[in-house]
Parts: sequence; C-alpha cells; structure tokens
Amino acid sequence: MMLALGLALQLAASPRWLVVRDARQSLRVPTTATENGPMVRPEALRPLIAIDVKRDSMFWYTLNVWNVRLGLEIGVPVVRIDGEARQLAAAPIIKDGHLLIPLQLLSDVFPYVVPNTRWDADSSQLVVFTTSIQGASLDLPRRVVATDDAPRPRPMPDPRNQRPEKKSDRWTVIVDAGHGGVDNGMSGPIGGGPKIYEKDITLAVAMKLGATLKRQGVDVVYTRTTDTLIALDDRGRIANREGGDLFISIHVNAANPTWKDPGGARGYETYFLSEAKTEDARRVEQMENAAVRFEEAPVRVAKDDPLGFILSDMKQNEHLRESSDLADLIQQRLGTMHPGPSRGVKQAGFRVLVTAYMPAVLVEIGFGTNPREAQFLSDQRKQDTIANAVAGAAMEYLDRYARRVSGSRSGAGTLR
Repeated sequence: MMLALGLALQLAASPRWLVVRDARQSLRVPTTATENGPMVRPEALRPLIAIDVKRDSMFWYTLNVWNVRLGLEIGVPVVRIDGEARQLAAAPIIKDGHLLIPLQLLSDVFPYVVPNTRWDADSSQLVVFTTSIQGASLDLPRRVVATDDAPRPRPMPDPRNQRPEKKSDRWTVIVDAGHGGVDNGMSGPIGGGPKIYEKDITLAVAMKLGATLKRQGVDVVYTRTTDTLIALDDRGRIANREGGDLFISIHVNAANPTWKDPGGARGYETYFLSEAKTEDARRVEQMENAAVRFEEAPVRVAKDDPLGFILSDMKQNEHLRESSDLADLIQQRLGTMHPGPSRGVKQAGFRVLVTAYMPAVLVEIGFGTNPREAQFLSDQRKQDTIANAVAGAAMEYLDRYARRVSGSRSGAGTLR
C-alpha cells in the first residue's frame, strides 16, 4: 500500500528539476520523466554530495555516498545497504547508457543512511548539512568515514528495537562537541574581555575528553573533529551507527539578557533527556535547540515522531534512569575542580539527545557570558581538568554499570 502510494505521488509530481542545497548554494539537477516517475542521474549530485557510481556487472551498480554503499539492480525495486534490503516504489533503470535512480531513493532512503542529509518535504528539496562541498569528504569521525575494510553504517534502527551488536568487549563513548561551522553557539563574555565562541570551546574540550577516554582503553567516536556544522539529529544517528554505549554532548551556557545580573550568572549543570520541568531548563532547551535554524530545512517534529514518542517511551526506559545516574556523577566530578557552583542535574528535550538510543547527557560546562568563567573555559589547562572530570565520571559510571548488571570487570559489556 505504501509503495503504491509512493509511486503514485512520484507520478503525480513529476518535477522537471530536483533542488539540492546546502548552507552555501543550491543545485538544480534535471530529472528524467519515465513511466515509473521522475528519475535522476546520481552523478549530477556531485557538486554538493561526494558520490561515486560503480558498475559491478551488467545489471548491478554500487553507489558510494560518503562511504555509505548502496547496491542497486536494474529493473528491481530494491536497494541493498550493508547486506540489508529496502523496498523502493520504482526500480532503477538504464537510459541512453546512463543509470537513473528514482527520486524516492533521495527522499526516503538518503536521510536515514547517508550522514547529514535531509529531505524537506514542504519544498521537495534534498538538504545537505555540511560545509565540505565540491566533492570533499564529509567531516565525520574516523569510524564513520573509513577505508573500504572498515564496517559500513547500517540503516537507522527503530528506537523500539535493540541497538547494534557490540563488535568488541571495549566500551564505545560518543563525544559530541556542540555547535560548529556557521553555528557559533553562544558568544561572550558580557561586559568586555577576550571574545569566545561556544563552538571553539566545546570542540577543544571534546577532543581532550576523547583523548582522556582513549587512554583509559575506551573506543571514542567524535561527531565532529573540525569547525563543521553537523545536524542535531545526525549526531545521535552517528552514535547509533557506531554502537555507542554512552553519548556525551559538551556545551557552554549563556545567561538570559533579561536577568537582573546576566554577567554574574555562573556554574555548571548536566542534562538528560526528558520533559523540561523548570523555566530555566526550558530556556536552555530552547537555546540549544535553536541551532536547528542553521540547518536550512529543519525536520518538523510531529506529535507521534520522534521527540514525542521518545519522551513518552523513555518514562519506562532504562536509558532515562541510566542517563540520570551518569549526569549525577558528572556533576559530582565537576564539583571537585570547577570554580562555579553546581546548578544540579536537570532534564530537557534536547534534539541532540533525541536520536541517541543509549544513556545520553548534555553538559553545560560553564557560563561563557561570565567574564571569569569565560577566562576559565578558554584556559587549555582548565579545559584539561574539565575533560578529566567528565571522563572520570564516565569511567566510574561504566565500571558501576558493569558490576551492577553483569558482575563483569570494568570495560566489558554493552549498555542496553
């Protein structure tokens, strides 16, 4: 029924052009009208998407899109991704010696398996969230953009299903540096002093956090390692594809300018995913979620997908309790070295946490709007102590979890 509907919609629309755009430019790709609906040549996407088309045999083709491999067979309405098959409304064809793929592959499949792509249904456009263009590789972690011998990303799992099987007995922690690229995040401080941008502080601390965890024998995946814009929803998707055990997102707080003394606000707080309970939690939630505006065509969250579903489902979900425990340990550890007061463990509906189906937290490591804390956060030695504190909390949590759930030694097992 759904496939028939998809085909009917393609036939009815039959646009002459497919628009592909990123934050810098738009590309109009001509479509070819066929009896099964409009189709496009995948090579035409290359100015904005790193895509390679390989003919494996007379009827078989492989599309390599930012190192995600999609297998297609001429005349067969199926796409194979890492050995798994997904039904299409129309089959790829050969016309005038060129491979043509159905628009559905771009609108329905790409957003779930290709990093940093979105289909904007309102404008019928494919949106690319990356500052790397002209065929350059997307700036993703080593284990996402990898060599041909590395594991390939799988299609996004349903949140109600189990997470991917663990590939080793080592923990995997996803380290997320908030903001990036055209999204500076907060800027400060209030009242003068050396200007700082949240995206720079979060990247510096995230890289130090990852390095510290690696020294403890943990596998680390970064959502970004350079000044690159990564869509909020894709950060959690990276975590799922890599089979992460924990997701830690680093951010810098900013005072509300309407406060009585906004420049004096200071301290650290850690959030886990749930409905915001206080006005201040809603303020931080709105501030961090506002980064979606840089994504050009943000995904609208319907009442039954995915934020509403997860917020209601997680009330009975072990990950919520585990995330709360991790957040509490991080607050305790930061309290041993941070000059500001603890603002406590809080909860809010952060989009960056929504798609990470594992214990996940967002850490506001201080107020960049406060002159003293801005100086503290900019100091590389202090960044080291912040990273060490968060890493220590993560390791303590993993050790407790291993002993509590399986009685195994630290560093073994999988959070489920």
